[in-house]
Amino acid sequence: MTESAAQSRARTSPRILVIGGGYVGMYTALRLQRKLKRGEAEVIVVDPQPYMTYQPFLPEAAAGSISPRHVVVPLRRVLSKCRLVVGEATHIDHSKRVATVATLATEEEGTSGIEIPYDHLVLAPGSVSRTLPIPGLAEFAIGFKTVEEAIGLRNHVLEQLDIASSTRDVDVRDAALTFVFVGGGYAGVEALAELEDMARYATRYYHNLRPEDMKWVLVEATEKILPEVGEEMGRYAIRELRARNIDLRLGTRLDSCENRVAVLSDGTRLPTRTVVWTAGVKPHPILAATDLPLNERGRLKGTATLMIDGVEGAWAAGDAAAVPDLTAEEPGKECAPNAQHAVRQTKVLAENILASLRGQPMKEYRHKYVGSVASLGLHKGVAHVYGRKLKGYPAWFMHRAYHLSRVPTFNRKARVLAEWTLSGLFKREIVSLGSLEHPRAEFELAAGGLPKPDAP
Repeated sequence: MTESAAQSRARTSPRILVIGGGYVGMYTALRLQRKLKRGEAEVIVVDPQPYMTYQPFLPEAAAGSISPRHVVVPLRRVLSKCRLVVGEATHIDHSKRVATVATLATEEEGTSGIEIPYDHLVLAPGSVSRTLPIPGLAEFAIGFKTVEEAIGLRNHVLEQLDIASSTRDVDVRDAALTFVFVGGGYAGVEALAELEDMARYATRYYHNLRPEDMKWVLVEATEKILPEVGEEMGRYAIRELRARNIDLRLGTRLDSCENRVAVLSDGTRLPTRTVVWTAGVKPHPILAATDLPLNERGRLKGTATLMIDGVEGAWAAGDAAAVPDLTAEEPGKECAPNAQHAVRQTKVLAENILASLRGQPMKEYRHKYVGSVASLGLHKGVAHVYGRKLKGYPAWFMHRAYHLSRVPTFNRKARVLAEWTLSGLFKREIVSLGSLEHPRAEFELAAGGLPKPDAP
């Protein structure tokens, strides 16, 4: 339902509309609700999910080290002074300062969406997986960007062990025990390393499976992995993974994955039931559905104050914005679209919105990139922080300490720390709950219907 003209006139305070409830959206709204005076402004947050996902913990959630519910932060609880609209922004007309949002209710009603007028707009929809027109990719591959995908992948990997253990068909067994990951960045390397660690542990409970029966393959188009941690640590990560019999195909692309066969650019054909796609991200489609200026990569043209270039009342940060890096030695360089910059940008973004409302001068965002940490499985990792290079257990410990300090809310910090402590005292959980993805299947079968087929 669209806000009426009378309702719009009745509003006496400015309205700040935040599109996206991820790092930038949630932290910006959180800072605004803490700093705004009573009646100074109204904050509305729009996101398709009622929670924020802390993505660096997805690999550990997939490996079972953290419960899925502790990887997400409920927006209604954290943003108690904001209004949350669970829906997808489909169009933004900033010249009229109106956003069109499709919600679950509008789908039921068969309408195009509701219109939400605003005075200030914060665009923080994040990014989506960047896919290529590879035959079979859409039908057979699995993504790794949401908590649902992480848990689905965990269940899928454990189900493949069950298939391999119970079949007498050599081809079926080999395909079930072959796991192909595409993309050598954080998501691909950490997901593969954590899941390989988990699957290696799980094989001890199968009478006819051994760790060496499994084939784990990482496909990367460039000649290196984890470029964020530097060349030396990247080479160490390669040695560490290869020492675990993980097949790294550098300078190689995935050409096809039709009919459960991964075909690589070097001519290799790998029969597999598992292809995980983590080869990069691209700007969210909502950016193209606005009248705001974009750069050649489809990101919003940002300024150092985090306002959109040449536009009043519009702000952006994180993955969606091309923000100039004022600390870089080379001119024209932009801040990397990563969580480290996104979280720090929110502080400046919220303060500048408040300054704009109060007629005060705004600040420029400056933050020198301090380094990166990456996990390579339990007790293994690499790090390059403040010029220091760490590997093995110290890097893994730093990885956990850093992300524990960054996960939002004390509640989540305490729960994650408790789970880590318990996992150190007890054995891993290796139960597959794939049936959760189709909870009505058994009832449909009992009622005489056909259950929905499992996802490939």
